Amino acid sequence: MPNLTLVDAPSDIGSLTGGKHGSQALTDYGGDSFYYGPVNIGSPGQVLNVDVDTGSADLWVQSNCPKSKCTSPQFNQTKSKTFKNTKQSFNIQYGSGSASGQLAQDTVTVASLTAKNQYFGVVNDPSEDFEGTPSSGLLGLAFSSIASSGKPTFFETVLAQYPTNSISPLFSVFLTRRQSSGSQVCFGCYDTSKVRKGSGITWLPVTSKTYWTVAMTGAVVNGRTIPATNTIFAAIDTGTTLIYVPAPLAKSIYARIPGAQALSNGYYRVPCSNLSNSLTVSLMLNGSPFSIDMRDFNLGRVSASSSYCVAGILALGDNFPSNLAIVGDEFLKSWYSTYDYSNGARVGLSRSIN
Repeated sequence: MPNLTLVDAPSDIGSLTGGKHGSQALTDYGGDSFYYGPVNIGSPGQVLNVDVDTGSADLWVQSNCPKSKCTSPQFNQTKSKTFKNTKQSFNIQYGSGSASGQLAQDTVTVASLTAKNQYFGVVNDPSEDFEGTPSSGLLGLAFSSIASSGKPTFFETVLAQYPTNSISPLFSVFLTRRQSSGSQVCFGCYDTSKVRKGSGITWLPVTSKTYWTVAMTGAVVNGRTIPATNTIFAAIDTGTTLIYVPAPLAKSIYARIPGAQALSNGYYRVPCSNLSNSLTVSLMLNGSPFSIDMRDFNLGRVSASSSYCVAGILALGDNFPSNLAIVGDEFLKSWYSTYDYSNGARVGLSRSIN
């Protein structure tokens, strides 16, 4: 049983005595590519695996999808007594990938917390990006202001349907490193067993209740601060594998790493000999530095015989806003993250046990 505690303020972490909460194990897939866990949908319930994604705000699962396109298990609409098809179209577009189908309602349970009449997409046409994985869909946990369906997220519905103050309005995420088991999402709770002793929490105010967006104020390379030249909105995104920053900031970061060279599609390569523990790279979030583990920053050799390695901070392309950054799992493997709807909305970062 995890050591669950209720987080109220940085200096006040008290024991959780009573309130509803739920801890759900996640599976690390594809060498930290994404993290998925089970949801239970319908009456009687059907269990399907979904990606857990703080960078989007819709729940969807595959249903009535051709088996040639959807190889993972699918939701059977006819077997649920509480299923309702709204007959409205459902379409969602991601930075990479898309899904379309119809908008539906049913009972949804995750980690022992149940949302009745939860809106979700029944998808019969996912893009190729979702093919060939154990996941049957996606659980979006950003703010519903960006939901393609225009409906509340699963956790927003839970908070609205349960008695006031019975659930702490936050959830926390722990991500493992190259270890299939051990990851976790904790709804209404904070698991101190996943945090380094004495780490504490640094709270970052959410700058836009769309994504879980915080201010990125620059970076630090080998102790030298690189200030951002404009206001950058950084989305903390469990559904993204790597780290993406505006092109000017990426260029400035790699200018401080000897031998770094730009590649195509926003990637950079660095002499592998320079990607050692002596190199330190941190992101500046709301004025505070948060380090990136070199095991995650180094994506591996460009080729088997190359002396160069691919580095893990990418420059965003021209089709993205110039003031956007996306901070994905490469960063979050080192930082236990807490997403708090109260106190004006904030993200908490604690040093992970990883």
